[in-house]
Amino acid sequence: MTTVRRGAAAFATAAVLCTALAPAASAAPSPTPTPAPVIPAGLYGTKDPTYDGVWRQSVAFIAQRISGVQPSEQAVTWLKGQQCESGAFSSYRPDPAKPCTPATMLDTNATAVALHALTAVRAQSADPEAVSKAVKAGSGWLKGIQNKDGGWGYNPGSPSDANSTSIVVSALAALGDKPGEVKSVEGRTPYDALLTFATPCSTKDGPGAFAYQPDKDGRLFANADATAAATIAGLGKGITAGGVKPAQSPTCKDLPKPTAERAALNGSSYLAGALARTGHLNTPPMPGATDPTELPDFGNTADAVVALAATGATKEATGALTWLQQNSATWARESGPAAWAQLVFAANAMGVDPRAFGSTDLVKELNATGPAPQSMPSASASPSEGDGDSGSFDLWWIIGIGMVVGVGIGFLLSGRKK
Repeated sequence: MTTVRRGAAAFATAAVLCTALAPAASAAPSPTPTPAPVIPAGLYGTKDPTYDGVWRQSVAFIAQRISGVQPSEQAVTWLKGQQCESGAFSSYRPDPAKPCTPATMLDTNATAVALHALTAVRAQSADPEAVSKAVKAGSGWLKGIQNKDGGWGYNPGSPSDANSTSIVVSALAALGDKPGEVKSVEGRTPYDALLTFATPCSTKDGPGAFAYQPDKDGRLFANADATAAATIAGLGKGITAGGVKPAQSPTCKDLPKPTAERAALNGSSYLAGALARTGHLNTPPMPGATDPTELPDFGNTADAVVALAATGATKEATGALTWLQQNSATWARESGPAAWAQLVFAANAMGVDPRAFGSTDLVKELNATGPAPQSMPSASASPSEGDGDSGSFDLWWIIGIGMVVGVGIGFLLSGRKK
């Protein structure tokens, strides 16, 4: 799950390439300053939402809910209003009052994560029934456009890819569906699709990794982003996956008959090896960059931490988590709400308090990127379940006070984690 959506990155890359190829003009006029983007009321973040409006709103909601925070009703209304009549979402609709048309670029990733987010905030929303209706419509749309191989592409009808298939699996799990029972017209499941992106352990370059998609010759190349996403999805889990016990070091093993679970464990082995080299993941420079030095990849490092924890490889994830605690705040402030959410997911997976992530309160920073939340947990409460009732914090706090008065001892509450 990348912080900057792939669509935005693709357009940015195209812009760089086009600029590099364009002939130099003599006495070119001074460029007109780009106007500041218009941010609709209720939307999180301050940057142009064209390519990631629904995405950043949704992951912000999900991260808030696992931290016991209910977003404002204004924010929930904005997200719900982005949905098309078909149940699908696009990356962003600047004027949701206008109906979607055949020209509207529908987005499986945005749809999946929006359904996950709406499910998380439904119980405390002003109109749970309307939210449930929106979720049902979106779920039906996703299932209706499933590719024959069992997976999903970025846009309906496009070839399946590991990331899109994985985020849909995450949403299905959050909705209470069993992803393995969601079958295409040819009887294939999302796990069947994910296995087609998995590289064997016998592969010299990237053993156990997942590719985003095969290249034009059908070859698979290791992709850390796709591997983190598919590792979690292969276990039937979502982006809020927590660590499992007992801890176990990941290994790569090829089976005579591959399974999604085994492929996920193999993916964990690849990620552990990648993190062991530098303590974090890196990203190559953009095309045309003058400096060929690789830069730290904070977002994918956070995703790798979640993936490792989900497979029980918490020991292998600890160093990367510490690196994030020490170095990620500046990146997240520049990147916006989705970045803060990714860090919350990493903290949640490793059982670390997101309000004390190094020297940073991730929840406070995330909340500040959008409208003031509708409700917050009490100061002494731990995170709640994503679709739970934060009002229970007040009840347990009262009980705790009663016990202190009655028996004269301190009482420490441990909250519920998703």
